[in-house]
Amino acid sequence: MAVKAGWTGRVYEDFEVGDIYHHPLGRTVLAADNTWFTLLSMNTNPIHFDHAYAAKTEFGRPLVDSTFTLAVVTGQSVIDLSQNVMANLGWDEVRLPNPVFAGDTIYSRSEVLSTRESKSRSNVGIVSVKSTGFNQDGKIIITFKRTFMVYKRGHVPPKFRPPEPEA
Repeated sequence: MAVKAGWTGRVYEDFEVGDIYHHPLGRTVLAADNTWFTLLSMNTNPIHFDHAYAAKTEFGRPLVDSTFTLAVVTGQSVIDLSQNVMANLGWDEVRLPNPVFAGDTIYSRSEVLSTRESKSRSNVGIVSVKSTGFNQDGKIIITFKRTFMVYKRGHVPPKFRPPEPEA
């Protein structure tokens, strides 16, 4: 039986301006996700974890922490964009046009805005994308621009390969 290599991600040369990647995995947000993330990140705003308080707001229920939304959409994009990233350089123009609630399912896509050679490192290029997250109803919940340094072909560090199991 032959061992087949799995998906190893894109490298700098694979990105072209205008490419759009529909990230394959949706993520349904649980109330526990919101509570844990809010408390782990030390966000003390009760609108995220105090149901009695949140019930008295215009939303009537807890809002999902917006930094959780940013983290999920960024994470959803890794398989298509940044499996081979050396470093993230920044997130810009983050916008949150609609709220996220427990029970919503987040989907996302990204469009390549620009590519360029790195001026300081010959083994990487710089890619900028615009990512858009939307819920199960198609409402946009987040948009942002992200810039990262991604390895060029032939320069991706080798991944750890576990030993083959004994027969």
